[in-house]
Amino acid sequence: MSDTHPTPPFADQQQPMPGLTERMEPVPDHGETSYRGSGRLAGKKAVITGGDSGIGRAVALAYAREGADVLVSYLNEDEDARETARLIEEAGRKAVLVAGDLQEASHCRAVIDRAVSELGGIDILVNNAAHQASFGDIGEISDEEWELTFKVNIHAMFYLTKAAVPHMPAGSAIINTASINADTPSPHLLAYATTKGAIQNFTAGLAQLLAEKGIRANAVAPGPVWTPLIPSTMPAEAVKNFGKQVPMQRPGQPAELATAYVMLAEPLSSYVSGATIAVTGGKPIL
Repeated sequence: MSDTHPTPPFADQQQPMPGLTERMEPVPDHGETSYRGSGRLAGKKAVITGGDSGIGRAVALAYAREGADVLVSYLNEDEDARETARLIEEAGRKAVLVAGDLQEASHCRAVIDRAVSELGGIDILVNNAAHQASFGDIGEISDEEWELTFKVNIHAMFYLTKAAVPHMPAGSAIINTASINADTPSPHLLAYATTKGAIQNFTAGLAQLLAEKGIRANAVAPGPVWTPLIPSTMPAEAVKNFGKQVPMQRPGQPAELATAYVMLAEPLSSYVSGATIAVTGGKPIL
């Protein structure tokens, strides 16, 4: 195929969870040299969970270059988070970093409180943080693993959204990261795929619930994307051939997702709510 993006097979690479960007080969492209803003989010205030790396970093970079101040919520990947903050500040916007575990409802509320106090409000909430792990048999999935996946991927989304809505003016946007796994679940990602189906359903109901407040809710459904989650949660052979299964025969780079999140956040998309935007390298979703 004629394509300038990295294609499998990739070098052998395994990392402990949650993985670090700079240890990946190739290093993911977040749009550092390619994304050009045009003021589409001028003066907006955004909260992005899982914003330290991967899709979250690409969205943070794009939002900043479009004129938004950004709070980045992350678990404990301080090195990656500082690099995201540098990119935001390099774009001339304010960056706020908040480390901590979104499993805890109290921390979710603290993230929103920090955004209100340090950014002065919230116009955009991107629920992007996620946990995944691969298992070959249902018996290998512990009760604790199942509960962890739901706490990070679903419960936190509810806590964050519930806390943010009272601070969001009409015209605000909530964007949730779903997955192609919501429609075509990988059997080895049973817990993760199940939560992604729930996210899509949550988004559809939320859009209807918040319409009278003038707040929009949408989802982005990525296909395979080259992020630290991959070498830190998947077997070596799956990492080596990651992305080969979609028509474009390669994984997406985080930068290729960012435009979807910008489109869903910008005021000109005021009639788009309850939608799921597929960014899947040519593989249709239902």
